[in-house]
Amino acid sequence: MFKRDFVFTSESVTEGHPDKVCDQISDAVVDEIYRLDPPNKNNFHSRVACETFITVGLVIVGGEITTSAYVDLPQLVRGVIKDIGYTDVKYGFNYETCAVLNAIGKQSPDIAQGVGRKGKIIGAGDQGLMIGYACNETPELMPMPIMLAHSLSRRLAEVRKKKILSYLGPDGKSQVTIRYEDKKPIAVDKIVVSSQHTEEALDKKTDNMANWAKEEIIESIIKPIIPARLLKNFNWKKDCFINPTGRFLVGGPQSDTGMTGRKIIVDTYGGMAAHGGGAFSGKDATKVDRSATYMARYIAKNVVASGLAERCTVQLAYAIGVPEPVSVMVDTMGTSTIDESKIEKAVIKNFRLDPRGIIDSLELYKPIYRKTASYGHFGRSESEFTWERTDKAEAIRKDAK
Repeated sequence: MFKRDFVFTSESVTEGHPDKVCDQISDAVVDEIYRLDPPNKNNFHSRVACETFITVGLVIVGGEITTSAYVDLPQLVRGVIKDIGYTDVKYGFNYETCAVLNAIGKQSPDIAQGVGRKGKIIGAGDQGLMIGYACNETPELMPMPIMLAHSLSRRLAEVRKKKILSYLGPDGKSQVTIRYEDKKPIAVDKIVVSSQHTEEALDKKTDNMANWAKEEIIESIIKPIIPARLLKNFNWKKDCFINPTGRFLVGGPQSDTGMTGRKIIVDTYGGMAAHGGGAFSGKDATKVDRSATYMARYIAKNVVASGLAERCTVQLAYAIGVPEPVSVMVDTMGTSTIDESKIEKAVIKNFRLDPRGIIDSLELYKPIYRKTASYGHFGRSESEFTWERTDKAEAIRKDAK
């Protein structure tokens, strides 16, 4: 963590961003297979590793899937794209006319034998390291920059879908810069909002986004989201950027290709914490890239909620086919009230860290994944986000002391 005053920036993207469209399609496949071929305590044979690629008029879904279920992939893909809002040619992409290519194969038997036999999970689905993080900057115990960026992106989608600003398109981004003093967030320094829009929002003289449209975005999107206490010295003319290129008519897959797993910093902590490297979307719960990262967040959040530390990073590492992690590390970055080794021991005592234990503890056998694929996997209050609970905080505090 920085030892001086600083500014820190995080970004978010809307559900209509090409990469996020792909994440949602991949996770919709996971959910559909979990619905049609549901796992239970004695049967966990469905395995999904699904990747999506999108470009002008085309969606390709590939990967390795093992299941007894039949998924109508074109219908599923078109349904996701329709829900997102690509329903008109004016947005450059249409769910009804796009081509959908199925390039899915079966999982390697060499991997499968290390993960489980006869439907029972016995080992991690891959090697790797997974990171969880929490801090006391927000009620959600998340870094403030990423939480505000997500809130702006959500608001962009909300005003579009409710037709509060009818000229907005599905594609969009937000970015928030926070000024920190004495390691505490004190003010918003810069705001960037870029949103796809129709010709309705253009100034006929300049052929760029009209000033009235920019003002509407400030009034309808930014001001309802950013707390006034963080904007006391904010200069709206110099520090706020609305579609800074001037216009954003061409957006979505028409302007940029999308792929599953390309927004891993948006998905996690906005760059404030380390990242293990593995993406989440399109992977079933036996893949520790996903499930162990959720567990690491669960641990870190409970450590901070216990009052034993102001910030906490948790690293878990696994070997393919081996149930227990090869390492468990807790780092409070000098903010803990007791020795970190005691916190580590309390963590190992109170959390099941093998794949089966993680899945059971966090109820990851349910079709909950598409909802995670936009606006972040962490800092959420919905009931499906079981890794956001702080029900272990008291036990950690008691055992660590």
